[in-house]
Amino acid sequence: MQVLVAAAILSVASASAFAQNAPALQTNQAYVEEATGKTALDVSDMMAVFGYVMSKLPERVKVYPTENYYYFGFYHDGIRYAGNIRLDASTRDEGKVDFAYFEDTSVWYEEAEVKHLLLDASHGVKVEKVEDLVYRITYRDRSVVFALNDLRGVKPPEGTLGADEIYLGPIFDESAIQFYLVFNKKLKIFHYLLNEREAVPDQFFSPKKLDRILVGKRTGFAFYQDRRLDRKILVGAFEGNMRANNYFDGPFDQLPDNFLAGDVLRQAILQVRPQLEGQIDRFGSAPDGSIRFNIGPYLPYRELADLKPIEACAARKQKQPDYYRCFVSDDESGGMVAPKPNKSGRGGKATAKAKR
Repeated sequence: MQVLVAAAILSVASASAFAQNAPALQTNQAYVEEATGKTALDVSDMMAVFGYVMSKLPERVKVYPTENYYYFGFYHDGIRYAGNIRLDASTRDEGKVDFAYFEDTSVWYEEAEVKHLLLDASHGVKVEKVEDLVYRITYRDRSVVFALNDLRGVKPPEGTLGADEIYLGPIFDESAIQFYLVFNKKLKIFHYLLNEREAVPDQFFSPKKLDRILVGKRTGFAFYQDRRLDRKILVGAFEGNMRANNYFDGPFDQLPDNFLAGDVLRQAILQVRPQLEGQIDRFGSAPDGSIRFNIGPYLPYRELADLKPIEACAARKQKQPDYYRCFVSDDESGGMVAPKPNKSGRGGKATAKAKR
């Protein structure tokens, strides 16, 4: 009898563990019913939409991406809307928060206006610092605590960086992949290195005849297995994802803002673009927030064959001083790309990052 009771308890415990660890099930039925459901919301009224989003959030949320975007989406009248609430490192302690959203339709439809507001007390929005990297936003009778991702102790393992490289900070991308941002002072180029100390939520394969390149089945991120050091360098992101501005466009828009040591990023940028002296702050942004210089050294590839020149270059230059230039799509820019300001005048910041 005792054996049977023990077996029954073990069976119940196993079933409970399975239920807790089982993947969430997604169905077409849920999608159809969400897309076709009748809703009442004035999407032209930004404060009405902000109030709606706040009302649907729990009392405390976790902001994973390191540029402090909390992304959301919803369906209204058969259209999906995407947007974000952003606690920008340069303005949040002034009691300000960015809010943006747009019609999330298709890549070919470019007429969707991005609605953006920098909210503060004048809009009835209160932003309070609760503690380091924790903020409370209150609007009307609703308060939500936003816990930013605390990565202050994250550093690359010993032996990960080359003699000419400096570590700028940790990145948690909205794709759920984590990176280390590094700068090569000698070659004046940036790299994103895969953080493998944490679980990497993807599965990788090597395309045919590209033995040192690994591509994520979920993200489409392409990494090169360095010949000199035990690390993987981000060398490509699928161009379709970059055009769609979705979660898999790469980490250029999730820089380690909360963890930058003083002026280190600005000084690295000025080594690449000295003409920007006096025009950018320590985050690489124009003083009015109209533009932020993107750090995008990886290649926007259309098909896997586009990655072949990277592997060929690395094999050819593995013993040469400029070997690491093989992993920067435009080595003259050091991997930096200046985005065009979008219609709101805040290109590269909250408006441009209302992810699909």
